[in-house]
Amino acid sequence: MKLTTTLLASTAVAVSTAGAVTAQDMANSMTLVSWGGAYQNSQVKAYAEPYKEMNPDLEIVWDESSNEAVAKLRAMDEAGNVTWDVVDVVAADALRLCDEGLAMEIDPEEMLAEAPDGTSAEDDFGDMLVGDCFIPQIVYSTTFGYRTDMVPEGVEPPSEICDVFDLETYPGKRALEKRPINNMEWALLCDGVAKDEVYDVLATEEGQQQALDKLATIKDDVIWWSDGADTPQLLADGEVFMGSTYNGRLFSVIEEQGQPVAMMWDAQVFDLDGWIIPANLPEDRLARALDFIYFATDTQRLADQAKYISYGPARESSAPMVGQHADLGIDMAPHMPTDPENSKNTFLYNYEFWADYRDDIDAKFQSWLAG
Repeated sequence: MKLTTTLLASTAVAVSTAGAVTAQDMANSMTLVSWGGAYQNSQVKAYAEPYKEMNPDLEIVWDESSNEAVAKLRAMDEAGNVTWDVVDVVAADALRLCDEGLAMEIDPEEMLAEAPDGTSAEDDFGDMLVGDCFIPQIVYSTTFGYRTDMVPEGVEPPSEICDVFDLETYPGKRALEKRPINNMEWALLCDGVAKDEVYDVLATEEGQQQALDKLATIKDDVIWWSDGADTPQLLADGEVFMGSTYNGRLFSVIEEQGQPVAMMWDAQVFDLDGWIIPANLPEDRLARALDFIYFATDTQRLADQAKYISYGPARESSAPMVGQHADLGIDMAPHMPTDPENSKNTFLYNYEFWADYRDDIDAKFQSWLAG
């Protein structure tokens, strides 16, 4: 839905000829919501700190509740007290929030910066614009890391997703996220379901039970995680042999911390992460949120984020600008999930499926966990 001039005027926000959001009275504080850890730190370095330099009187508050964004925004909306201004969410959650009217719709032509060569934001983001309310930042993947010093003697290191379910060859604890997403898909793949049939099978009650039954074969050896920092810590402490987490978290453990951990890219699940702005913010807070979004999602800023974490920028114009890690001085391209060597066998996350089925399968999964 395109925002009209009347609507823009009603929010006390005007759009200049360059596209930048301006306002007479922007809020002097802003609450940003993200995931904590290495990813949030990359946002602080690439977005928040340079924005703060331009706006020295602005107070930026961080909240690390993105994994609970849908539930918390629902509760805030019901209470009539939305305290968040810009929220980082995965694409599927953005679709849910948009469908429920909890996130405002975005006009990329009006609200986002053009590429340096004049390419429109809509064309530059392209297929990454998967929803009316979603402003993509990065392409990331959920994949597995494993302790190299815990690989049994005489055994090849794990290299295939189904090695996760092979407790005989690769004994030891696993770390899996405490939610159905990705776990259900991997379980079906390793129970003989063809990649292009996974979501058709998962849409049925029988398919959901099939996935849970496969997960049950390793359930007693799983430590369930809720925070993206959990698996890296469990790996660093040697409490698990292998575990799933975001590829950027594993990059931090391997390259920045020097832990004896390696990546297993097989069947990594590609996903998008980005911003939403809660619906119906007061005028001054909306003006500030739009101004920050315009700045933080331009070509340079998205490329800058890749200096701090191994996630691919969502804008086409940003990709050629990805260089070396800001502190380590290593080439970041080989550490991106989209690198050809890493993406030989990827699994494409289905946003629409999880937007439709998430609540029902969540309830079934949590009941199974408690059983």
